[in-house]
Formats: sequence, C-alpha cells, structure tokens
Amino acid sequence: YWLKVLEGQQRHGMKVLVVERDPTYSQASTVLSMGGIRQQFSLPENIRMSRFSTSFLRNINEYLGVPNEPPIDIQYQPSGYLFLASQQRAAGLEANVRLQREEGVQVALLSPTQLKEKFPWIDTEDVAVASYGLEDEGWFDPWTLLNAFRRKAMSLGVYSCTGEVRGFVTTADDIMPPQGPSPSSARIKYIHIHKQDSLEYQPVACAIVVNAAGAWAGNLLELAGVPRGLLQPPLPIQPRKRYVFSWHCPDGPGLSCPFVIDTTGAYFRRDGIAGNYLGGMSPPEEDEPDPDDLSVDHDYFQERLWPQLARRVPAFESLRPRGAWAGYYDYNTFDQNGVLGPHPKLENLFLAAGFSGHGLQHAPAAGLAVAELLVKGQYESLDLQRLGWRRLLEGEPLKEDAVV
Repeated sequence: YWLKVLEGQQRHGMKVLVVERDPTYSQASTVLSMGGIRQQFSLPENIRMSRFSTSFLRNINEYLGVPNEPPIDIQYQPSGYLFLASQQRAAGLEANVRLQREEGVQVALLSPTQLKEKFPWIDTEDVAVASYGLEDEGWFDPWTLLNAFRRKAMSLGVYSCTGEVRGFVTTADDIMPPQGPSPSSARIKYIHIHKQDSLEYQPVACAIVVNAAGAWAGNLLELAGVPRGLLQPPLPIQPRKRYVFSWHCPDGPGLSCPFVIDTTGAYFRRDGIAGNYLGGMSPPEEDEPDPDDLSVDHDYFQERLWPQLARRVPAFESLRPRGAWAGYYDYNTFDQNGVLGPHPKLENLFLAAGFSGHGLQHAPAAGLAVAELLVKGQYESLDLQRLGWRRLLEGEPLKEDAVV
C-alpha cells in the first residue's frame, strides 16, 4: 500500500507483488489477535509508531477509503490500557511513564487508592502503582483493518498471488565456485513461488524483496538457494503460540473495563457490552507450547489464567468460559522488537518482522517507514534506524520492557 502511495510522489514505477500462502487469512496473526493499540511502551521508536498508527486509524477513510465502496468502520473502542506494577517493577513503570509523557502521550499514574476509586472492581493487593492511558488507546477489529489495507492496495495497482515462497536464486550462484567460500554479499534475482500441494513453481524476477512473513520470517530466510555464509547472523524470529480465551461474567467490570495488564502478565479486556471478555497470558520460556499447530490447551485457562483473573477481579471467580483460539506471535528471541530495514549481506532484501505481539498496531507506521527507505533511501516520517540489523550484528539488544 505505502509503496503505491509514494509512487504518486516519486514516480518510481515499481510493480508490487504480494505473495500470500493463505488467502483466507485463517491462520494470520493479525486476525487471531486481540486487536489492541497502545502508547505505553518503553522505547521511543515504539511510542512514535503507536502515535502514528493511532492517527492513521483515526483518519482511516482518508488513507484506505476506496471510491464507491462503503466507509471503513474498524469498531474502535477507546477504553485505554491499564498496566499494574508490583513494588519490584514500580520504578520501571514510572520511568516508562516519564518517557511516554516526553513523547506527548497522555497517561496517568495511579496509586492503589486512586486505582480502587476509579476501578472499584479491582483487587489492589500487591499493586504498588498503575499507569492508565487517557487517550489514543484501546482496541479495534483486526480483520476490518487487514481487509481495508488489501482492498486499497489492490485498487492502487498492487498485484497479489496465492502461493508460498520456497526458494531463492541469488547472484552468489554466478560468482561462487563449487565448494568454494561464500561471497561477502549477493542479490536475490528470483524467488520461487510454489502452489499448494504442487511440485511446480513459478520463478519471479525481483529487484527488491521485502520479508514481511511474520512468525515465519526466520524460516523464510533459511530456504534453499542462499549460501549459509550470507545468513549470518541468523534472523532470530520464531513462531510462538499464544492462546486467547473468551468468557462471560455478567457481574464483571462492565463498560468501565480497559485493556488490563496484570502484575502476573495476565491480560484481559471487555468484548462488546454483554458481559463478555477476552484474555490470555504468555507462558514462561520453559513452558512454551508446541507451535506446530493452533490447537488450544484448555487446561491452561483452568490452571494458569483463571486463578490470576479471579485474584485480580473477584467477580471473575464465577465466570463461565465460552471458547478459545490460538494465534502466533512473530517472536524476536533477541530483544522482542521488530527488525526493520536492509539485510546486511543480501543487498536487495528488506525486513519488516519480529514485533513480538505488537505488530498489528505498528503495521501502518512500519509499512510507511520501510516504503520510504525503499523509495527515498532514508527514513523520513519516523526514524527507525535503531530497529535495523546493526544491533543483531553487534550483539546489542534493544529491549522493549512492555511486551505483553
């Protein structure tokens, strides 16, 4: 989408092809997410991307509206995020809020007494301080946003094909002798697009390749055709399965319920106005579920999540589970932040992946940033250089503390 928008300014003449292996998006991280957007991050880059994306969503019809099509309604619910911190993490939360305010975010710090006054349904035991987003935070319908991007991109002339990229042909094949050392750099000349359940493939010549494969971005780079030496350091992005549970509780928090992030890592939000809620909790590293499929472990809700919910919101002791699903985080094991920009050794390959659970809300900003890099050779609207590959090469993580 952004490449075509910038074409109106630069006349770059690029033909843009999107390769999608699942045209139904049934397993896409976007549509299986909880659709949250927040300003409360610990890194300036993430805060600025959120602020851009919020403005984008507020004016979505100016960006993604298509003539003679119905207006877009992403069903935005501006109910805010509420982060709860124990005494151990209080100083970190307060430091984050100072940074957020410097970046123009409207966020309040609440003492346990103030928290109880504003949200009487919360048990404030073990809460030392809380931060509450006063504007530009909440949730929306992810499917509507995805479909709006796709519809607008197609209307601007973006091509789309159903298939899976399973191989690359690079210039290394032209210069590397058999059994010889890998070259220090190369370019991708062709990608091989395979149809589902077929051995046949279509080679597609390309001047630029953008890897935005989400949870599978790391796997994509390990495909046949790229010399191993060109893939160092490896892209540290893995699929991590996350559960979303739904429950009903007529005596629950009700309309005043924001998107709550508990001291334990459990999180939940209201889902509509009829006493329904959605929530989940990331497991500890040693208990990561098998990502080979999207089956749901319902015992995880009963044994791990429900006790934390009921402790924080006593009304949830009598909740009634309704259902559940699973989706993927594109999890950056290095520092839980997105990797954006050019690959250090594959000269025409660019990355936009690894957001570790906050990719949907940052997609409008990250897409614009990478498009500017491709078309103009530099970041203009947002300076995201620190999210590039250099930190991977130098072994210096750029940690985001507010990963949910």
